[in-house]
Amino acid sequence: MNILNIVLTLSSVSFLFYGINCLFSRKMKYEFTRFGLENQRVMTGYFQLFGALGLGIGYFFFPLLTFISSVGLTILMFSGFAVRIKIKDNISQSLPSLMFALLNLFISIEYYYLLF
Repeated sequence: MNILNIVLTLSSVSFLFYGINCLFSRKMKYEFTRFGLENQRVMTGYFQLFGALGLGIGYFFFPLLTFISSVGLTILMFSGFAVRIKIKDNISQSLPSLMFALLNLFISIEYYYLLF
């Protein structure tokens, strides 16, 4: 298993978990209220789930779907990082969104070169 497959698996499993939590967890409801984005929580949860499924399904059947999903998750996580900076969260609260943005950016770049 190479580094791309490890990163892709990590991202897919993580976003599946976070998407479900975003939809059903009381803590995530509180967090989105704290962010001032309570109306975007459900949509964000679905984006995370669709992104996770897109990474996995694309890996096995349709690589372009992996590319599209990783670009979407990159944008979602850079946006999440910007929100955390805006509300002045500390580095330990902000770092996960930045790391997932960079991991998905890596996947995007690798799949771009694979496809095009």
